[in-house]
Amino acid sequence: MTPLKTRILLADDHAVVRRGLRLVLESEPDLEVVAEVGDGAEAVERALGDDVDLAILDVTMPRMTGLHAASELHRRRPELRVLILSMHDNEQYLFEALKAGASGYVLKSVADRDLVEACRATMRGEPFLYPGAVTALIKDFLDRARAGQEVGDPLSPRETEIVKLIAEGHTGREIAESLVISEKTVERHRSNILEKLGMRDRVELTRYAIRRGLVEP
Repeated sequence: MTPLKTRILLADDHAVVRRGLRLVLESEPDLEVVAEVGDGAEAVERALGDDVDLAILDVTMPRMTGLHAASELHRRRPELRVLILSMHDNEQYLFEALKAGASGYVLKSVADRDLVEACRATMRGEPFLYPGAVTALIKDFLDRARAGQEVGDPLSPRETEIVKLIAEGHTGREIAESLVISEKTVERHRSNILEKLGMRDRVELTRYAIRRGLVEP
């Protein structure tokens, strides 16, 4: 259920930006800024408190980026709603934000117009994307479909193949020999896969492979 007043954490390394955003948000009766921080690590620490319903995170901050902070918060407090605020109208940032668990992506250039509605949509459990972002997602969906990839699958066919071999217990050397690539290339693929999936080790990759039906449980 949406609270009567949404309690917001603002995270941006520019005090003047935070001040402007606070003015926009607090002009609304259902929105209240309860905390401001200047970097991503501080944002994570503060947003774990139960007096925050929504964290608004700038994408580029010191110590920890907004994307990293969003991913960490999604892992440690999954019920918290997160919005990413960015000056970049950039597909890669958008996709990374959604993968990190953010409910929406708001451009700073139109924050005075979009931010209030983004907060309300997020608290209703709805995603919020600016019009160009919707176009980018549709294009990505169609490109994946045409390429024969499973739509919504973040991994390339080669990465999926490597996940399967890792889950079957093969070593880096065995995978390299099987795919006729170097061990260094296998390791690079493995790092990319873990980053894309937000996972840490072979155990989590194996669970993922079982869920995807790549290997037998």
